[in-house]
Amino acid sequence: MHAWLFPGQGSHRPGMGADVLKRFPDHVAAADEILGLAVGELCLHDSGGLLRDTRHVQPALFVVEALTALAAREDGAPPPGVLAGHSLGEYAALFTAGCFDFETGVRLTRHRGELMARAAPGSMLAVLGLPLAEVAKALERHGAAAVDIANHNSATQVVLAGPREALDEVAARLKEEGLARSVPLRVSAPFHSRHMRDAAADFAEFLARFRLREPDTPVIANATARPYGSDVAGTLVRQIAEPVRWEPSMRHLLDLGATDVTEQGPGNVLTDLWHTARRQYEAAPPARAAERRLPRPAREPAGRRDQGLPRFCAEDLGSEEFRRDHGLRHAYLAGSMYQGVSSTDLVLRMGRAGLLGFFGSGGLPTEEIDAALGLLARESGPDRPYGVNLLHTPDDPAREEAVADLLLRHGVRRVEAAGFTRITPALVRVRFSGSHRDRQGRAVAGRHVVAKVSRPEMAEAFAAPAPGALLDRLVAGGGLTAEEAALARELPVSGDLCVEADSGGHTDGAGALTLFPTIARLRETAPAVHGRPWRIRVGAAGGLGTPEAVAAAFLMGADFVLTGSVNQCSPQAGTSDEVKDLLARIGVQDTAYAPAGDMFELGARVQVVRKGTLFAARANKLHQLYQRHGSLEELDEATRRSLEEQCFGRSLAEVWRETERHLAAKRPEELARAEANPRYRMALVFRWYFVHSTRVALRGVPEERVNYQIHCGPAMGAFNRLVAGTELADWRRRHVEVVAGLLMTGAAGVLTDRLHTLAGHPEP
Repeated sequence: MHAWLFPGQGSHRPGMGADVLKRFPDHVAAADEILGLAVGELCLHDSGGLLRDTRHVQPALFVVEALTALAAREDGAPPPGVLAGHSLGEYAALFTAGCFDFETGVRLTRHRGELMARAAPGSMLAVLGLPLAEVAKALERHGAAAVDIANHNSATQVVLAGPREALDEVAARLKEEGLARSVPLRVSAPFHSRHMRDAAADFAEFLARFRLREPDTPVIANATARPYGSDVAGTLVRQIAEPVRWEPSMRHLLDLGATDVTEQGPGNVLTDLWHTARRQYEAAPPARAAERRLPRPAREPAGRRDQGLPRFCAEDLGSEEFRRDHGLRHAYLAGSMYQGVSSTDLVLRMGRAGLLGFFGSGGLPTEEIDAALGLLARESGPDRPYGVNLLHTPDDPAREEAVADLLLRHGVRRVEAAGFTRITPALVRVRFSGSHRDRQGRAVAGRHVVAKVSRPEMAEAFAAPAPGALLDRLVAGGGLTAEEAALARELPVSGDLCVEADSGGHTDGAGALTLFPTIARLRETAPAVHGRPWRIRVGAAGGLGTPEAVAAAFLMGADFVLTGSVNQCSPQAGTSDEVKDLLARIGVQDTAYAPAGDMFELGARVQVVRKGTLFAARANKLHQLYQRHGSLEELDEATRRSLEEQCFGRSLAEVWRETERHLAAKRPEELARAEANPRYRMALVFRWYFVHSTRVALRGVPEERVNYQIHCGPAMGAFNRLVAGTELADWRRRHVEVVAGLLMTGAAGVLTDRLHTLAGHPEP
């Protein structure tokens, strides 16, 4: 179950809401009228310094968080199973749960802010490093009778409220004792304490004017750490003068089955507190939380539990023939990720560990690919395996041929074929150039091709010989010799098929449990259909972010596994630290589908990160516009302005001029086509956004974060949950071979445990 969290006062900052305020002009106009000021100006610029005043902060923060939740729903986010808000954030949670409308929320938070600003003078003090019980003892020990516990944020973070002099005394005593660190908070009143009772009473009278509905989604109340009931107004009144019980609220979320959270508002303070609470919850005794079983190496069963049952090791999983043919320690591959995200560093590090990685050549200029292949050949030598991606480019076959030329010139022996919708001359040339017969007279292909497939018909095409007419054309054009073409008629286009289920990047979104068995049958049917004794090996990819998932792939009969998304969040991945920071925080629900920029007109899709970026929503909007209109000139003025201001950050004319210059230099025939076809010209302008969104993500441009295009599947979120609370929570420690070892060794342990459990002899 997924939870949405809404932060409170203190998370606000100038610039908040930049990505949502322009999307909901009617809501913003309503807030402007109620507040008597321009809420957009207040949130984005705060030129008058009003965000230092709680009277303005509270309604402004409510507006931003409420609109953030509306945007998430509009963008197709899965509905949350439970909601929670910290102090002021509870109002956005209740709005999201349908307790009141947007205008009512603005009025409530405006009045709340005014009352709290007029409250008795005082302040607040954060105490860090002491549990709640020890803080209470310290207050009693030092006679701090006027000081209350206001926030219980985590097991070791407590906030006090009271008169400023009393708080200063408590801070001094704690410092003398060396028990904890204390930090004064920049607030003007002792919120969430007995000193706010008059404000609570006044607020109760104000609330009586409104009809508040019971939440349609559970909302955890600050005052009780339990879901709201029918008395919404009474619970809101209690919140003003009673402590925010955030740590027990997070524990209750976990008791309810929450697995991950999305923070709907500025900052990530609540997300960090959630992770802290979850680590402590999962480390708790079994009486309170289920014992966590982390992946571990398989053990030799002890005593009579053995019963002759095997013990699995990582080196045993998958096809021995596959490991031998590729010279690998494990039947484990790191798949390519475009634009060099699967970098030369990643591939070389995999090779040093006896594993195989594929360099991500897709989308890179050929001169960069040329340099990378030279480096890989020099650094790998004859003994360390490495591979390179060949990406199908149906709109630019000349590029595909150019990459094929580089693969052949640099002597690359292992090629990952991705995105193919048909068997192409470049692919066949790469596979069969250099084919020969071994000493036993058997046909041997020039190089290994691992073909990523997500549709049975393409799997069948790869598991068959190349089309005869295509081979004839290659011989006539000098692409293959007659002997190479003759040998190609005896071999499949690929002997290693990788079934790509729901994954990052290009995907058909198929489930592994249905797709893998269907394609795996080609191991038996393809040799029979073609009358050849060859062996087709079938591996699995997509969704492999945990040992259990890897174990399931091998249990279904996978000859090898291929990972992708989890390697993107490693020190070796060729993307920005900003992207890696974002990836390390996502959950399994934080991805979405968007059009693929390289096959925009065809409607092909990629899976991308949704959390923290608006790319998916904006890319889908562009494709909808392309489907509905025949040219840029057909776009109405409001749509054009929205695209220019919110999506492109420049005029459509400027985008076209930049595209025009590129085509004139690189692909003049495409420029001529665009000038003759207004709809194609519109497609090229829209496709500019896909190139731009990739570039800003790879570079980590902070101000463009909402436009980051990050190809990723839900395996990333599953892996994040697996390593939460361990040293691998920090992506800087997730070296690709460490990730491989964790998944493969853990899978061996899972399989051993399951086997012994099924046999009635579980391991201790």
